[in-house]
Amino acid sequence: MTVHIETERLILRDLRLTDLESMFELDSNPLVHEYLGNKPFTDIKQSEENIKSVLSQYNERGIGRWAAIEKLTGHFIGWTGLRLNTEYEMNGHTSFMDIGYRLMPKYWGQGYATESSIAALNYAFNTMQLELINGITELGNEASHIVLLKIGLEHTEDFFCEQEQMKLRWYELKKVNYEKNMS
Repeated sequence: MTVHIETERLILRDLRLTDLESMFELDSNPLVHEYLGNKPFTDIKQSEENIKSVLSQYNERGIGRWAAIEKLTGHFIGWTGLRLNTEYEMNGHTSFMDIGYRLMPKYWGQGYATESSIAALNYAFNTMQLELINGITELGNEASHIVLLKIGLEHTEDFFCEQEQMKLRWYELKKVNYEKNMS
């Protein structure tokens, strides 16, 4: 799988092992993990395993998170995109397409999550021809809640995830509603 999507300010591409140091910088930051269970990475090998997992998702599932590169600077600002979740049961679902993003804190509040997520939705519904996209946020993560609503997902319910011991929000967007919003 090779993805190369350009938005106004971003290049979205496959993650690579050469992104290792940037991925560790992202995932070792406690601010980044505030709404992810407060478990920042402590060893670069964790980031390496994470990238290898995404690379295997590309091969096995045809989709996985993408690196987000700022066009102006060429800097890795985080990851974004789609992921077929089959590892975790969430809100009674065991297989669902999840939209998500994780950005370096210095890029927060600049619209990059929204911009990259709109591109991911376009890819999901127009290229992959999917019928449904889901999203999940931690209950207190208002910034991500706002982004998911802004891109058209509907907050359908809150739930408790036993595995992560977290209160989470569940969102969905059906292709038919996406197409209505786009017209």
